Amino acid sequence: MAINVQTIQGEWNQLCALAKQRWGQLTEDDLRVQEGNVEQLVGRIQQKTGEGREAIERFFSEMTSRGSSAVANAADGAGRYAQQVGDRIRERYDSAEGLVRHHPTQTVAAAFGIGLVAGLIIGLTIRHR
Repeated sequence: MAINVQTIQGEWNQLCALAKQRWGQLTEDDLRVQEGNVEQLVGRIQQKTGEGREAIERFFSEMTSRGSSAVANAADGAGRYAQQVGDRIRERYDSAEGLVRHHPTQTVAAAFGIGLVAGLIIGLTIRHR
């Protein structure tokens, strides 16, 4: 079983922590010396634990696929949430647009009144400085 070296290097710190949990005899120095080199790490784990290369590679493959699925699930959830937010914004925009279309005079009067009040507040603030 071949392991995806690029995936493992992208998740190096997390995988080292998992390797240390799985193989307690690994030291920080063992992991630091192999920094980023998957082949050397697998060799070091074999040397320290006597475990077979296939079992070690299977462990790393399983861990990286779990991480990839978690990232994919999070991305899907974020995408669905963004879609829901976008739909709500579109609904509110359509509602406001319909209100303006059905009551144009009142809308213009309200906008004028808000602009007048804002202008007065700004004018008074500047005058008092």
